[in-house]
Amino acid sequence: MNTVEKSTAEKLLKIKAVKLQPTNPFTWASGWKSPIYCDNRKLMSYPAVRNFVKIEFCRIILEKYPQVEAIAGVATGAIAPGALVADALGLPYVYVRSAPKDHGLENMIEGDLKPKQKVVVIEDLVSTGQSSLKAVETVRRDGSYVIGMVAVFSYGFPIAEQAMKEARVELTTLCNYDAILDEALRTDYIDESELKTLQDWRENPEKWSGGISKKTKK
Repeated sequence: MNTVEKSTAEKLLKIKAVKLQPTNPFTWASGWKSPIYCDNRKLMSYPAVRNFVKIEFCRIILEKYPQVEAIAGVATGAIAPGALVADALGLPYVYVRSAPKDHGLENMIEGDLKPKQKVVVIEDLVSTGQSSLKAVETVRRDGSYVIGMVAVFSYGFPIAEQAMKEARVELTTLCNYDAILDEALRTDYIDESELKTLQDWRENPEKWSGGISKKTKK
C-alpha cells in the first residue's frame, strides 16, 4: 500500500464515506449483498478531504496525461470533483449523464465538448465498471478521445479490470479495497475474524451472503 492509498483510505473511513459491516451487510441496487458501502459524495462536505482528492487527481493527470484538453465527470458522484479538477487545471469541463434528459435537447453530455478533444474521465467509484465505461462510450461517440480515467476508489473486481482492458481505458485510483481493509485492520475498525469475511466477499460478490440485510442504494 503506497502513501496515497493509505492516506485516502484513512480519510474515507474517518468521514464514513466507506462503511464496513461484515455481520450486517448492505444490499446494493444490483441485488448483491455486500459488507461494504461506499458513498464518495460525502467527501464534498469535508473541505480538507475534497482538497486532498482534487490535488491528487491533478497530480496524476499532469504526470500521466499532460496532453489533456478537457475533463469529463461521470454523473452524479463525480460531477463535483470533476469540476474542481477542471477548475484547478484551467480546462474545459463537461459531465456525462447515465441516460439522456427526458426533455429539451435530451443531452447525454452537459457542457461543450469539442470534437477530437483529449479527455480524462473522472469517477468517484468503480465497481463492475459498467457505468464508467458507458460514460467513456458516450464521450467517444461524441467524437472525442478518452486518454485515461481517474477514480477515488475501486473494488478491484476482475470483471471491471477485464472490461477496462477490453475498452482500452487506463484506470488509476487513489484507493482500493485492499487498502481500505489494511487501514481498517490497523485502526481496529475491524478485527482478524471479520477480515476473512470481507476478503471472501470480494472473491465472489455475486454469490456471497451475510447477516441481516440493511437495504440501501449504491
